[in-house]
Amino acid sequence: MTSLRDVDIVSAGGVRVEIRGKASRDVAQQCQLAALRDVVPWRLMGKDATLWGPNAEAEASIRLGWLDLAETSRRLLPPLAKLTERVRATGCDHVVLAGMGGSSLAPEVITRTAGVELTVLDTTDPDQVRRALTDRLDRTVVVVASKSGATIETDSHRRAYEQAFRELGLSDQQIAARFVMVTDPGSPLETLARAAGYSVVLADPQVGGRYSALSAFGLVPSALAGVDVATLLDTATHLALSLARDRDNPGLVLGAALGGVALAGRDKLVIADAGSAMAGFEDWIEQLIAESTGKNGRGLLPVVVEGIDAPQFADAGPDAHLITLGWPGLGEGTTVSGPLGAQFLLWEYATAVASRILGVNPFDQPNVQESKDNTAALLEKAGDGPLPEDEPVCVDDAIAIYGDRALVGSATTVRDAVRALTCTAPRNGYLAAMAYLDRGGQPEAAQLRPALARQLAGRPVTFGWGPRFLHSTGQYHKGGPPSGVFLQITGAVAEDLPVPGRPYSFGQLQLAQALGDLNALTARGRPTLRLHLRDRQAGLQQLLTVIEQDVR
Repeated sequence: MTSLRDVDIVSAGGVRVEIRGKASRDVAQQCQLAALRDVVPWRLMGKDATLWGPNAEAEASIRLGWLDLAETSRRLLPPLAKLTERVRATGCDHVVLAGMGGSSLAPEVITRTAGVELTVLDTTDPDQVRRALTDRLDRTVVVVASKSGATIETDSHRRAYEQAFRELGLSDQQIAARFVMVTDPGSPLETLARAAGYSVVLADPQVGGRYSALSAFGLVPSALAGVDVATLLDTATHLALSLARDRDNPGLVLGAALGGVALAGRDKLVIADAGSAMAGFEDWIEQLIAESTGKNGRGLLPVVVEGIDAPQFADAGPDAHLITLGWPGLGEGTTVSGPLGAQFLLWEYATAVASRILGVNPFDQPNVQESKDNTAALLEKAGDGPLPEDEPVCVDDAIAIYGDRALVGSATTVRDAVRALTCTAPRNGYLAAMAYLDRGGQPEAAQLRPALARQLAGRPVTFGWGPRFLHSTGQYHKGGPPSGVFLQITGAVAEDLPVPGRPYSFGQLQLAQALGDLNALTARGRPTLRLHLRDRQAGLQQLLTVIEQDVR
């Protein structure tokens, strides 16, 4: 039972952070005192790029614009209002967002929290893409969001929608009115959009993708969908007034808690929503923390669970720290509440502070590019033919099993192969389940996380949809502590969908992304098992049955 003296609470700017438990409170206080000795709050709000050491200084110097977004993004509001009015005048009331990682997660949270519809297309699954293409196409406007302007997924989405609009009988001028491009100045996407006459909204180039919630990437699709985005900026501004202070600074307290518990050996953050009213916010936190801290063999692993009653929340292992969004907080851990706009800024600030404590650069993602390069190499090697892939070690009914014989041994069944993988997870490690499937068509795949968690007592289980997680936890998988084991699930494509103007299809791209990431993991010696569903529905049911009944 946590006593009152073991609870620290700080409230400011509309948010409240509560740290429960003497051990958590003590390490947070130690880290907070160290940060104050180094004048971290004042230096961070002053955009001091030296905070994360000399190796990070060059990157940090061009990535601190997020600290000002609550004010600088206000200049977007008048043109956004005009853009929204123009789009509505064309009869388009269905907004599709083609974006990955930070370009999609924040708008998804914003619109879901506001109860406003937004179709988020952050996949290369052909069934999921096809379903979006055939949904109210005559009333659709597409926001293509890519910081680099060269993201392969969003480029493929743009091509598919351009062709679909042509097949609908729209002229080039009418098609141009159906697109809004959000990108950095000078990107290939800006060049293409200007030439085609598409609407362009330029984002702040001094803001990295996962820190871009309050930038054009978060605001443009949300505003077009019908959200009052000015309120987000208002609540963030209210919080910002406290972030340079030594006292009553919730960002500093939260960052000190996150970094402090990691140094104390509790580097798994088990995150559950407890009535925060922020739909999906934990997924946004997952990307921010995993991609910011998971590098150089260290980092914080976010473990998003289904709720406070989910497996691995109340019964999390000794290396876990509980994060509760909303009230009440449970057990030793940290509870955070407050309005959405303020919380975006709060967690960005806290992650920057925690990264300093851990000694990592929060603004780079050195291991993300490797999987992208592997994907490109596989597609180039395949040309217009099938992708090169190994033979399965065995087939069990609807599932083909791929893996190193040194890992799977003499396994001839899914049960034995999964057992072989889970047995390799160290006591301080974790298992990551990664599903390259249709998030809308096979939502039951997400049941893999609690099913596996019930069996792997004390070792966290994460779940990610591919390729979406590649822009999130994918950095941690390869750059973080080498303690993960990986279960990849792919599926046969019954009806593929070509990517216009490219020699590959969406199905080939999806498989290339899965195999490219698998190659990046195995190159690092990470234990990996790939289960390919020869029939998606039958294979998924077979897998869930096996795990729920017999994984130990």
